[in-house]
Formats: sequence, C-alpha cells, structure tokens
Amino acid sequence: MDKKEKWIIMAASAATILAAVLHYTEASPLLAFIITAAALSLLAMIVGDATEQLGKRLGPGATGILQSALGNLPELFVCIFALRAGLSKVVQAALIGSILGNSLLVFGLALFFGGLKNGTQRFKSGPPKMIATLMILAFGALAIPTLTHMMHTKAETHLNALDIFVAIILLILFGASTYFFLKQDKAVVAPHKENGKPSWPLGLTITLLGLAGAGAAFVSDWFVVALQPAMSTLGINETFAGLVIVAIAGNAVENLVGIQLAIRNQADYAVSVILTSSLQIALGLFPLLVLLSFFLGGAILSFVLSPMLLAVLALAVIVTAFIVFDGESIWMEGLALIGLYCLIAAAFWWG
Repeated sequence: MDKKEKWIIMAASAATILAAVLHYTEASPLLAFIITAAALSLLAMIVGDATEQLGKRLGPGATGILQSALGNLPELFVCIFALRAGLSKVVQAALIGSILGNSLLVFGLALFFGGLKNGTQRFKSGPPKMIATLMILAFGALAIPTLTHMMHTKAETHLNALDIFVAIILLILFGASTYFFLKQDKAVVAPHKENGKPSWPLGLTITLLGLAGAGAAFVSDWFVVALQPAMSTLGINETFAGLVIVAIAGNAVENLVGIQLAIRNQADYAVSVILTSSLQIALGLFPLLVLLSFFLGGAILSFVLSPMLLAVLALAVIVTAFIVFDGESIWMEGLALIGLYCLIAAAFWWG
C-alpha cells in the first residue's frame, strides 16, 4: 500500500468519524452536509481501490464484474435512503446527473488535460461506439415512459407496469452487455496492467472493502438527513442538488482515474472506463432502483423525467457519440464538453 492510499484511508476514517459526531449531536446541517459529502467521496475511492486490488487476484474479467457490482455502491446507498425519505426528484436528478457528470464533466476533463499534455489522442473506437449505441438505446428506454406521460396515451394509466417492464429489459441488456464486453474487449474493463500484482494482502483488501461499504451505508443515511436542511439554508432546489451535488459526491470522484489515464496517454482505457460508468448507471443502477423502490416503503422511482432532464440527457448522449465515433480526440473537444456541463448545471440552478 503506497503513501497516497494510506492518506486516503486516514482521511476517509477522520471524515466518517466527524460526520457521525455532527449527525448524532445535531450540529450545523450545512457543516454536516459538507463533511458527509467529503466522507462519501473518500469512501467511494476506497471501494474503487479495494475492488481493483481484489480483481487483480482474479483477472481483468473479474475486475470488470466487481467494478460493475461495487463501483456505484455509495451512490446506491444514497439513492435508497433518499427514496425512503421521499426524495424521488433528487434521486432521478442524481442518476441523470451521474450520467452527465461522467459523459460530459469527467470525460471532458480527461480529453482536455490529456490533449494538452499529449496532443491528439487516438483510441480504439470499437468499444466506445458500442457503449454510445447502448447509451442511445438507454435514452430511448427512458424517453418512452416520459413521452407516454406527456402525450397522455392510454398506457399512462399503467405507468408503474411500464416502468417495471422497461427496468427488466434494461437489466437484461446490462447483463448481456457486461458479458459481451468482458469476452470481446479487455480495454473496456482493464484499466490496470494485466500483469500487475496486488499490493494489498487479501485479508486487508476484504476488510477495507467491507468497512468502506458499511461506512458508505451509514454516511449515505447521514448525508440524506443533512441534505434537506442544507438545501433550505443554501436556497438550492431538489433538482440541482441531485443533478450536481449528490451526483458528484456519490459517483464522479471514483472516475477521476479516467482523467489520470488520459494524462498518461492511455486513451483506450480512459475513454472506456469513463463511458462504461455512465452505461452502468443507465442500464444497471437506474432500473435496479426503480424495481427496489416498490419494496423500500418510500417514494416510487419512475422513468418519467421532466422534459428538461430528458433534453439534456439527449444532448449528452449525442455529443459523446459524435466525439468517440472517429476514434480520436483533441483538448478543444474536452473543453466543449466541460462548457456544455456548466451550461446544463446553470439551467437547473433556479429549478
């Protein structure tokens, strides 16, 4: 274990303990919100590191499966507790925000810094094309319930059943696409060197993974508890909080590895790691939460989005597809993606 990893573990432990103190002493909700968000991000990094260490013992294919299953664990907990608190709009916005954060902000930063350092970067376009195609399909699946509701078709009275059917189809596609990528192209799932050896003992890896997962569950609950009073204090609406703040705290930090890979000129891995994360949310996490929401006892999560959320998702999917289809990128494309993300965030600032 290197010095950086030790610092992350110590920082996550300190932030988690401080978050617990602020929660149980009912201290300033704003301070509690900031600390729990920081703790959640650090725990997400530990989960990611421990997952990669465990995967190195089992091979790149197993790493991909583990990353799919555990990579979004902190965000899953946040969304579950938010649904139980009745914050379905926050959850919807957080899931779309995670897709936007990965596809526009993180991807844009990777292309920008990678392009500035290495010039034009070229990558194998096959896997990203497939991811882009599946993202277009996922957008279509999300658009159907939304359009059914907006156009008041006869199916509108059966939206819950339609949501369940769409969720099942997306989860089947998620399973099939995971199998396809693991069998067909290792660039999608192997961000580390295939011959790399684990630097953590197995016992330590499993212990840290378990502790970080448990910590993420507790911190997610505290984060959601502090979220509503913090929104009132800052004057932030539910959609912006979910789209930007919750999405970044729960998901985007772990994908900073994609930016590091781009800076190292490992464009194949960088593009695939970042875009696969968006795909996992669209095909895996979102439909899973829709199904779980019927059993959690809180708000029911639906695929019916606001017209604005649907529109910005379409923009992200289309722009990302245009960039990856030629198999190369420059820093200006990255800057354009970052600019689009900032414009979208600004559009939701007022509601």
